[in-house]
Amino acid sequence: MTPVILGYGAVPVGIYQRTKDGRDTPLEHELAVRVVLDAMRMAGLHKDDLNGVVVAHPGDHTKQGYFHTFLTSYLGLTSRSTVMQVIGNGMTGGLAFDEGIRLVRNGETDCVLVVGAHFESGTPTADHLDFSIRLTGDVDFQSIYGAVPISWYAMAARRYMHDYGVSRAQIAQVAVKNRRQAVENPLAQFREPLTLEQVLAQRQIVEPFGLLEVPGRADGAVALVITSEERARAASRPYVRIRSRGFYHEGEHQISDRHVDMTEYGSIRRAAGEALDRAGVGLDDISNFQLYAPCTIVEVLATEAIGLFPRGKGWQAAADGRSAFDGARPVNTSGGHLSRGHPPEVTPLYDVVEACLQVLGRAGKRQVRAPSLAMTASELGNYNAAVVHILEGCQ
Repeated sequence: MTPVILGYGAVPVGIYQRTKDGRDTPLEHELAVRVVLDAMRMAGLHKDDLNGVVVAHPGDHTKQGYFHTFLTSYLGLTSRSTVMQVIGNGMTGGLAFDEGIRLVRNGETDCVLVVGAHFESGTPTADHLDFSIRLTGDVDFQSIYGAVPISWYAMAARRYMHDYGVSRAQIAQVAVKNRRQAVENPLAQFREPLTLEQVLAQRQIVEPFGLLEVPGRADGAVALVITSEERARAASRPYVRIRSRGFYHEGEHQISDRHVDMTEYGSIRRAAGEALDRAGVGLDDISNFQLYAPCTIVEVLATEAIGLFPRGKGWQAAADGRSAFDGARPVNTSGGHLSRGHPPEVTPLYDVVEACLQVLGRAGKRQVRAPSLAMTASELGNYNAAVVHILEGCQ
């Protein structure tokens, strides 16, 4: 069966776990239920129509163990297909989406719920850093030196600057471009206009990055209802068809034990190429690209790897508007990780929602021209693995 997205729901990215005195903090499952209900209403379905639940792992900061079965119980759902939880670092949401697609494509169910909720804003900084450090490299022989994922991207930025004679200010144009797009996105965490001077004036986090060139802490929740195309047509509602997917894993765990090109990002190049080939389309057929990019340099390197811009020139696309929503190659039209916000485990699901909004013509003032196909991509730390999907709007 051909899988499609019939409904979606998302809360604005923001700070939910840390609230002001006198206000109750919402719980992960409460936000999850809110987006599930929104997605089901959009799809015009009842919970009895669902036969399968795939949950994006909420991250190690949640107090609730076995979040997937807890949430399924809270929703009062039963399933003859599957109830499962998916984890894969930055790919977590992308892999949960991928599994929902697979269940429908294989004919195991014609209606599955993909949902994720991620809280991290209230986690003590020491705990957050400890967890991040243990994600990066060999925990016994590399992580002990304190590298966090952002520091690895910072090293890639330094290498890129050295190899191509590019300045920090030139790469920082990505943050300014994405903020312009977030201003028009009601789901975005940061919507105030931003200048390059403001970006460069911020305190340093990891050299050469300042505060606004790396993602802030964020909470969020997203739900998708994936059905067969037959069911979607019977519902007489707009939907988004999943045209194809691509995947590649280099067999590395973030910090490599062998020599690698830090600025090449071969996994997304291969995964995107596979997705394009399977869909029978080229880059020129894609109207917008929603790419997992926690830092400014990551968007630059990912777009170059896919082939949107020549190597060493990706930063120019943000500066001259080519990667803006109204440019020739729109990238991260939601505002991206830096402005739309980055609750890591569900960030790829937010990117899917943005792709849906674009290909259905519902993106408002940040709507791309001639929306047709969209590409989404998520990654597993330093882009040593990537999963890519190509989506098509159907009215």
